[in-house]
Amino acid sequence: MANFFQTIFFEPIFNLLVFLYNVVPGHDMGVAIILLTVLIRLVLYPLNKQSIKSQKSLQDLQPKIAELKEKYKGNQQDMGKAMMQLYKENKVNPFSSCLPLLIQFPFLIAVFYVFRDGLSADGGSLELVYSFISRPESLNPMSLGMFDLSKASPVLAILAGAAQYWQAKMMLAKRPPKQVQGAPGAKDEDMTAIMSKQMVYFMPVITIFIGLTFPAGLTLYWLLTTVFTGLQQVYIFKKDKKLDVEVLDTK
Repeated sequence: MANFFQTIFFEPIFNLLVFLYNVVPGHDMGVAIILLTVLIRLVLYPLNKQSIKSQKSLQDLQPKIAELKEKYKGNQQDMGKAMMQLYKENKVNPFSSCLPLLIQFPFLIAVFYVFRDGLSADGGSLELVYSFISRPESLNPMSLGMFDLSKASPVLAILAGAAQYWQAKMMLAKRPPKQVQGAPGAKDEDMTAIMSKQMVYFMPVITIFIGLTFPAGLTLYWLLTTVFTGLQQVYIFKKDKKLDVEVLDTK
């Protein structure tokens, strides 16, 4: 299994990083990581798009889900059937937002190992460079002459945490209006809102902790990935809003 992971995920990503490092003027590792992140995001764009749209669809259904929970309170079987019918009518798969994230997880693990082992001082991973790619004597982890991407960076950690907060806050802001207190399902909706708000603050803290622990190269990748995902959310939300307006105008 370890050999499969190394061959399918680690080696291609590592070799792509080495290739970009070779062609970037000045062999700046930071610029190479930026380009690597852009390429990976382009490859995973369809999966990210599906995940974002699925999350938004599930959030839009929260008031109706809360009503069903109140209506079938204590009757799990009927509630389950009603929920499945609701998902079917609105063409929403409750698991479709998780699957793309699970598929992307091996890429994140591979990137972690690339920055942990690929930027190590001994340069042992350079033996894995493909024959058609020029093998450098070593990989200089410095970027802009001041950031050592092989070591943790508090600055990048804080920036990554701030980006995580921005992205999560934006998704939270897209939730439908809160029900009136005392209305059916209002209590369940309040609990959902509380959990969502907790995640908005919890995830940035975890991100900062990771950034203070792992190599800055990984933190830079995480920062860029979060920013690109946030921009993708902005684009998708604006596009969906425009379509909604066009549909209303035609009625």
